[in-house]
Formats: sequence, C-alpha cells, structure tokens
Amino acid sequence: MSFEPVIAVFMCNWCSYRGADLAGTSRMKYAPNVRPIRVKCSGRVEPTFIVQALQAGADGVLVLGCHPGDCHYTDGNYKAMRRMALLTRMLEQLGIEKERVSLDWVSASEGSRFVSIVNDMTARIRKLGPLAKES
Repeated sequence: MSFEPVIAVFMCNWCSYRGADLAGTSRMKYAPNVRPIRVKCSGRVEPTFIVQALQAGADGVLVLGCHPGDCHYTDGNYKAMRRMALLTRMLEQLGIEKERVSLDWVSASEGSRFVSIVNDMTARIRKLGPLAKES
C-alpha cells in the first residue's frame, strides 16, 4: 500500500478559503489529502496550532492567507510570516523537516492557485514519507 499523507490546511476566511471553494465549485481536480481548517485570518494561526496538528496525525501543514497587502485585518499575513520564520527554526530543533510546513497566499479568485499549492505540497510530503510520531 502506498503512503498517502494527511495535510492540515489552515485557510483564512476571506481569501484562501474562498479560493478553495472556487476550486471546488469549478470542479478542479486536486489531491484529496487536505483537511481544511477555517480561521478568520492567517495571522491568527499560532505556532502551537501547527505543532498540535502534526502531533494529532498530520504529515504536513499548510497555512494559506490573503496576499501581502490585501489582508482584511490589515497586517495579519505579515504576522503569519514572522511566526512561520520562528516556527521553522523550532521545527528543526524538534527534528521535523521544515518542508512539512508551508505558508502561501491564495486570493478568493485563485482557485487554480489553490489546486497547484495543494498538489505541490502533497507531492512534497509523499516524497518525505510519513512523519515519525513518538508515543
């Protein structure tokens, strides 16, 4: 049996969640490995949420938000960028490959971009293999 990763995807309500919805309503095909988690803003995603998702069984985590400069909460996506930079260093210390976590931008009109990001992330995690979880 081949490995199929589980990818937790935190999506901001205003842009990326609607971009994912556009992909679905447009019947665009993408890997079914995502587990969507709707948040008000990508800036609301705490690093602990990402670590908890990995501990709970996700093999990878995507955080998707509005493009920089287009945040409905002014600077939430910049906050997300700063947090991800810190989280990347922390993951390395925990022995978790930084490629398992990614931050990207998807607007409400970018259903095809959502599909591309999800498919790329799924392929990357497949290549890395399952996340070794300690009991």
